[in-house]
Amino acid sequence: MKIFSLFIAIVLLSSFSCTTKKAETGEVKLITLDPGHFHAALVQKTSYPGVSPVVYVYAPAGADLDEHLKKISAYNARTDNPTAWEEIVYSKPDFLEAMLKDKKGNVMVTAGNNGKKTEYIRRTLAAGINVLADKPMAINVEDFETLKECFDLAKQNGLLLYDIMTERFEITTILQREFSMIPAVYGKQLSGTVDEPGIVKESVHHFFKTVSGVPLIRPAWFFDVNQQGEGVVDVTTHLVDLVQWECFPNQTIDYQSDIELLDAKHWTTAISPAQFKEVTGLDRYPDYLAKDVRNDTLQVYSNGNIFYKIRGINAKVSVVWNYTYPEGGGDTHYSVMKGEKANLVIVQGKEQDYKPVLYIKHIGLDAPDSYEKDLQQSLSAITEKYAGVGLKKIESDTWEVVVPKEYHNGHEAHFWQVTANFLKYLKDGSLPAWEAPNMLAKYYVTTQALEMAKSKQ
Repeated sequence: MKIFSLFIAIVLLSSFSCTTKKAETGEVKLITLDPGHFHAALVQKTSYPGVSPVVYVYAPAGADLDEHLKKISAYNARTDNPTAWEEIVYSKPDFLEAMLKDKKGNVMVTAGNNGKKTEYIRRTLAAGINVLADKPMAINVEDFETLKECFDLAKQNGLLLYDIMTERFEITTILQREFSMIPAVYGKQLSGTVDEPGIVKESVHHFFKTVSGVPLIRPAWFFDVNQQGEGVVDVTTHLVDLVQWECFPNQTIDYQSDIELLDAKHWTTAISPAQFKEVTGLDRYPDYLAKDVRNDTLQVYSNGNIFYKIRGINAKVSVVWNYTYPEGGGDTHYSVMKGEKANLVIVQGKEQDYKPVLYIKHIGLDAPDSYEKDLQQSLSAITEKYAGVGLKKIESDTWEVVVPKEYHNGHEAHFWQVTANFLKYLKDGSLPAWEAPNMLAKYYVTTQALEMAKSKQ
């Protein structure tokens, strides 16, 4: 996404221009804590103005750390726009205590074992260090209570706590949100029902896939719901976030008064011993996975549905994990927002070459010709922000939103976009007022849904 990338670069350069001396000495210094998930490396796939190239890594010695450093080395060694990170590693057993004592940086990045993450965040904030955390920041109701404490600590200490919501930077999601805010195109948001929700977000993910062109090796703990978390509290974090971000842009959600949980379900994905070896490199299941093995097959609670109301709007989010994707495929996303005049639908299937495509389907009572005229006239509000976006009529009541290729920069690029946003907030000294309460609302939905799903077993 060349246009958007240029915009972010300009924002970052201007943000640090008034503190040139600090920027030259590395105003922002990153700490990476226990990077067990490849998302930690993706934060460093790009360099940032005003961020020191020296990164302090605190983690236990082992495969997780080795994989992380291997990815960073690959970014440094690539021929196209290489990075120049210098990783200073501390890998003794007391890595957490050492990190808190040393305070080598002012931003801690964490993406790894989710069973430890909430406590990592709490202790880091208590030590006076900002936190940029991969999702999820809480995987159960106990973690949620700790997370509330974390936001209190951040506020008291003048620090930022922010999670990495990459899906806000997917262009079809951005445009779905933009069109939903144009009354002539969308009308009012429909509340829907439990059976026919007003907004639906569904995603399909895969255990075995490639990252940065290389087959992904996952740690064995990724398959343990006590360490990774169930699917209903993991990937659904993105989906719940998008419901809030799209239906109530820049508005504060109060989890105590605006959320009503209706139903939640969870189910397992079966992983054979051969598949487990392919994706982890291990010949056997670790002992901590024995509780989930049935007839020599690992059963992982990676799938789930959540049905809830948010300010009276019925919403459904759903996540499914398969072992791997079909040839030519990948992770997929489906979404529909239902308005009085149109449904805004994102589809990412075989017909779309497994790339997300946004469709506008007219459903209102106004005459088709009149609606089409309004739609075309409204397009200018979109192209002012996203040049080159167009419409292609594919049926009498349906248009495909045509998006220039440069806007499709891929999931991995979204990590630097989130990080760039965070760095701007860090320079400003605060998050937008709605971000912290909405993060709490999001994790309230997912952790309470897990309790509801488990209560049905």
